[in-house]
Amino acid sequence: MEVSGPEDDPLLAQLHRVQCPVCQQAMPAAHINAHLDRCLLLHPAGLAEPAQPRAKRRRPSESSALKQPATPTAAESSEGEAEEPDDGGESEDRESDDAPPTPSGARLLPDFPGARPGSPGGKGAGPRPAAAAAAGGASPRSWGEAEAPEEEEAAGDADGEDDAGRWDADAGAAAFGAPGGRPRAPAAEEVRQLLEGKPLADTMRPDALQDFVGQGRAVGPETLLRSLLEASEVPSLILWGPPGCGKTTLAHIIANNSKKHSIRFVTLSATSAKTADVRDVIKQAQNEKRFFKRKTILFIDEIHRFNKSQQDTFLPHVECGTITLIGATTENPSFQVNAALLSRCRVIVLEKLPVEAVVTILMRAVSSLGIQVLDSSRPADPLSHGGNSSSESSVLIEDKALDTLAHLSDGDARAGLNGLQLAVLARLSTRKTFGKKGGQSYPPSRVLVTESDVKEGLQRSHILYDRAGEEHYNCISALHKSMRGSDSSAALYWLGRMLEGGEDPLYVARRLVRFASEDVGLADPSALTQAVATYQGCHFIGMPECEVLLAQCVVYLARAPKSIEVYSAYNNVKACLRSHQGPLPPVPLHLRNAPTRLMKDLGYGQGYKYNPAYSEPVEQEYLPQELRGVDFFKQRRC
Repeated sequence: MEVSGPEDDPLLAQLHRVQCPVCQQAMPAAHINAHLDRCLLLHPAGLAEPAQPRAKRRRPSESSALKQPATPTAAESSEGEAEEPDDGGESEDRESDDAPPTPSGARLLPDFPGARPGSPGGKGAGPRPAAAAAAGGASPRSWGEAEAPEEEEAAGDADGEDDAGRWDADAGAAAFGAPGGRPRAPAAEEVRQLLEGKPLADTMRPDALQDFVGQGRAVGPETLLRSLLEASEVPSLILWGPPGCGKTTLAHIIANNSKKHSIRFVTLSATSAKTADVRDVIKQAQNEKRFFKRKTILFIDEIHRFNKSQQDTFLPHVECGTITLIGATTENPSFQVNAALLSRCRVIVLEKLPVEAVVTILMRAVSSLGIQVLDSSRPADPLSHGGNSSSESSVLIEDKALDTLAHLSDGDARAGLNGLQLAVLARLSTRKTFGKKGGQSYPPSRVLVTESDVKEGLQRSHILYDRAGEEHYNCISALHKSMRGSDSSAALYWLGRMLEGGEDPLYVARRLVRFASEDVGLADPSALTQAVATYQGCHFIGMPECEVLLAQCVVYLARAPKSIEVYSAYNNVKACLRSHQGPLPPVPLHLRNAPTRLMKDLGYGQGYKYNPAYSEPVEQEYLPQELRGVDFFKQRRC
């Protein structure tokens, strides 16, 4: 900071001396601001007597502070020059622009408007803690400020003057609310304020790849994608995975890394954005690239919501590198994303988070909120003592509750974090404290979040199912294969997964009708009748009553004998027809119908042997001349 005045010249600085309005000490004008910061910290109320340097002094009036002091002694001058302020960067903020300058040009600090604690107007506490000011970050020192010798501080302690070092320690302890400077655990009301207003899943979103857990196969330390991301060489990506697996979080990490390398990152959601919005972003990206050589990364959340024509908007710009496209989707890109766009992007499959990863995420959230985890496996928990130390949290959670929450989240970190937030807020809202648990006594002012609170918040397991998406086809395939394998228990499980997830029962019934003919076939012809009756029953009564009808049919088909003879033979017929070269062979004349005289004259129906008219088997050809001898049941293909 540049400051103009007589103190800029060393000679003038010695000639122009001013008097401290707090301790009445005279010193060069160049040192007055730094000395005032130090002096106000040691004497916050300014109550010092000028005649007693080591005792409390009475604060002089403003008129006396403006008077030019007498020539100071050598001891006073050296002491003023050697003192070092500990202003914490607040000297500039405390200066008053309206204060009149002294004859030397130095400015005086105004009096504080309110009585400081420790002064007659406010007893019982010290001045504003320096540790509290330092909590927000280190502040730069004032200009012209020099280090104070340690010998001077030691002398001040011996003489009984307020010691800045001891004050800082006491102030730090007061700032954190714990004796000895130990970190104070947040109170229940502080935890509530941290949780309210914003979803915990968004608050706990990591900013670096080192904190991104659960997707080691996709972005692990040895993967190619991680190397590219760390080098800020981000290719066009399609992030595909179930909800809560980290797609948006990975994009958030890429965005933070892009800002460090001056790469423009734009986020759009396909649920609300229109084609015009995309064109505006692309136009800006073209200008950035043309004039500033700056890259643009465009993140489209839920990209499967864009139709085919909207997705075509990206094609030329991804191709020429105007934008780097990152799309996130929960649907199979093979079905929901254009093939041309897929060929220009790399598909990254993010899997459902394992339970261990969800537990890690929950523990990180609990630690950030200052909530202590109650270890139920320990016979004597250290938190069970009767004291209410300020270093111990007012909110606790059972470790079993975190494990249960991780399992019930079904690999969805967002559901787990929001479930934790709901359980803690609900518990704090009721303000129910706990007394005794397992023979241990706890302080009555602390709140415990139990496993039952977590279950009550989630109500039931989080079932991942989409009637129109990938999970729909996965579950019906699992049901079909379980019945084919005669595993009635597994078949009932997959049926329940579909019905409890909201699947249309008539869709399941139609699949059972198909299965009765395809896999059971002639081994049990009544299976088809059973399946058709099930479909009609579901159509008549609907859900939830028809679920037992479907369950009965599934078990019947799973236990029935299996035969794919008809299914395989028909597939052979289709293969024969599709592989035939040239025109298809004509129908033999003796197999043709002859309803008119002309057709009879042409030979239609001549030589046909009517089988009921013969008592013994009739030798007659029923296939075209080119296919004679082909047996499709014996897998003989033409």
